[in-house]
Amino acid sequence: MTVALTPEQRELAGAVTQFAARRAPIASSRAAFDSLAQGRLPAWWDEFTATGFHAVHLPEHHGGQGGELLDAACVLEAAGKAALAGPLLPTVTAGAVALLADPSPTTDAVLTRLAAGVPAALVLPQDANLSAHADGDGWLVTGTSEVTAGICSAGVALVGAHTDDGETVWLAVDTSEPTVAVEPVAGTDLLTDLGALRLAGHRVSGALDGIDGDRALFVAVALTACVAAGIAQWCVEAATDHLRTREQFGTPIGTFQALQHNAAMLLVNTELASAAAWDAVRAATEPVEQHAMAAAGAALMAVTGCPDLVLDTLTMFGAIGFTWEHDLHLYWRRATSLAGSIGTRSGWARRLGEATTTRTRNFAVDLGDAEAGFRAQVAATLDAAAAQHNDGPGRQGDYEHFATGPQRTTIAEAGLIAPQWPAPWGLDATPLQQLIIDEEFTKRPGLVRPSLGIAEWILPSVIRAGSPALQEKLIPATQRGELVWCQLFSEPGAGSDLAALATRATKVDGGWRINGHKIWTSSAHRADYGALLARTDPAARKHRGIGYFIVDMAADGIEVAPIKQASGDTDFNEVFLTDVFVPDEMLLGEPTGGWGLAIATMAEERSAISGYVQYDRAAALRRLATTPGHREDMVRELGELDAYAHAIKALGVRETLRLLDGESSPATSSVAKVAMNVLLRRTFTATLGSTGRLAMVAASEPSVVEPYLRVPAELIGGGTKEIQLNIIAQMILGLPRK
Repeated sequence: MTVALTPEQRELAGAVTQFAARRAPIASSRAAFDSLAQGRLPAWWDEFTATGFHAVHLPEHHGGQGGELLDAACVLEAAGKAALAGPLLPTVTAGAVALLADPSPTTDAVLTRLAAGVPAALVLPQDANLSAHADGDGWLVTGTSEVTAGICSAGVALVGAHTDDGETVWLAVDTSEPTVAVEPVAGTDLLTDLGALRLAGHRVSGALDGIDGDRALFVAVALTACVAAGIAQWCVEAATDHLRTREQFGTPIGTFQALQHNAAMLLVNTELASAAAWDAVRAATEPVEQHAMAAAGAALMAVTGCPDLVLDTLTMFGAIGFTWEHDLHLYWRRATSLAGSIGTRSGWARRLGEATTTRTRNFAVDLGDAEAGFRAQVAATLDAAAAQHNDGPGRQGDYEHFATGPQRTTIAEAGLIAPQWPAPWGLDATPLQQLIIDEEFTKRPGLVRPSLGIAEWILPSVIRAGSPALQEKLIPATQRGELVWCQLFSEPGAGSDLAALATRATKVDGGWRINGHKIWTSSAHRADYGALLARTDPAARKHRGIGYFIVDMAADGIEVAPIKQASGDTDFNEVFLTDVFVPDEMLLGEPTGGWGLAIATMAEERSAISGYVQYDRAAALRRLATTPGHREDMVRELGELDAYAHAIKALGVRETLRLLDGESSPATSSVAKVAMNVLLRRTFTATLGSTGRLAMVAASEPSVVEPYLRVPAELIGGGTKEIQLNIIAQMILGLPRK
């Protein structure tokens, strides 16, 4: 996944990539380290700016391309991936911050110069000790900046200086003036110059009014995150290529499971970094409080985390990656410099934690007035449902979303419980229509949206392969909450290796006779029906001879034995099947075609589990962070956790937008499942580490240990993290199997 979402954005990024390969290869940059450090522009700069890449986000009437900030983000991401040398990031960022200013002749002049290709640098007020004194219609500026990327090559420095009354004034400094001095500093990043700006009574006529200092910071961080995301993407590709081709002990090292898992985690972290960077850029048009949370998330997930991602890549290369000749160290150096440029990680974590103790990041997609007629129909149905009540208990547990009665029936009969399903069970709802339904439910917080529970994973297979009579028998009653389901997949000897199952289905007159033993079956003690996998052809290849059956859990020969968990709950069960008869009509699809249906079911399960990020798992820590005591430590922990959770949510929003455009990413469900697994572990580690003696109490307030003791179900359910890493490594990255 890249920051680019639309075909036009991908085409733009591709054009930058092609330019870099043709005109600005890393080999040419290596030969220019010294001149770059002194602020001399790369030989290709004029050609690059003539294409308008640096000014895609600037207005056409100033000479720019008239695009959006997300377009500039795509350029920077591609430049980061290609290790493009020179002051592109400072120049693009200075232009983006200048766009925040009110229209004026001064603003117009600055934007016109930048669009024309004049390199620029940005000096935020907190990164300098610059004082500005009013001087007629201008300002006299004195002081020094901290080390600043791109300042040696800059023709224009956009600076925030402090006035006598404690305000900030934004000024465009012409670095060619005699009252301006720039002192080069040997930089960590060998591809971008670094220096300090010194002003001695420098006069500037006219200011750029209207720039909000916080917003300027957040824009700068967001664009920096895009370069970091590009670096991470290069790492994924470089590491994957290396693992495919490098051999040890006579075999490609990409077959080693430890390296496969490292590469898969590198992809997961890169996907999250890209999603966080994208979210921070798009938030530039949202209220500043929302932008603050998104920028902090990008700072933590993309920028300050990038050096570790490159270091992870280096360790996969071994000593090869640690050599001067290998390009990897150039990315490592740049990632390290970018991380240092935005301030401390702990500072950003504290900023985000402070914000999320009282506010939430809004991940809603703005749909405007699209499908107004459809929305009106949905709204009318939900209004009618809201006037009704459920009067029956939930058969899947005492939860509001399982309750039965007139309200649930109204929603079910309107096709709104699973609107994506085909009629008559759903509405054949498009992704856009599904979002509209989500919004309408959200507008009615008092109306609980019914859940199908485990049936949500199973019934799509019934729709896909069951007879019309079977569908009519099972689906409406399940949607009304009258039937409960379980999934009979796992076995004692075939957990994650599902295809190794030993349960046998033998053909008999009118159906099948099933014998076997299933385990870890949620809700089997309540279920009316179960989806069961059994081997129908022992002679067939492991994945071929499997049937997918719908089993009546009241049938003779079924014994359910509860499994008591560490939490004391008994949600899981063992199920013993002894000569259980299943009629032919309860076999879905072909007798040996069950594996494909099982894969589809497990994909639904993984998607559902990764969607659990919508629940606030850090609720206990969030409450504790608002109480006296070690609040600052808790706030920082909270910020780290919320950055990770927000990145997963941004990943989901991006996937939604892709679906709206008729696209999808096959990696998303596995990436989200792994990321959710990591988030859960980190959340409970942070919570338990911050709560002290509360962890000694079984039922505390806020609840700390009870949810912790239930977390293994989510860590293991839908496939363990390690199995998902295998899937990512082999099926998405294409690393070789043993």
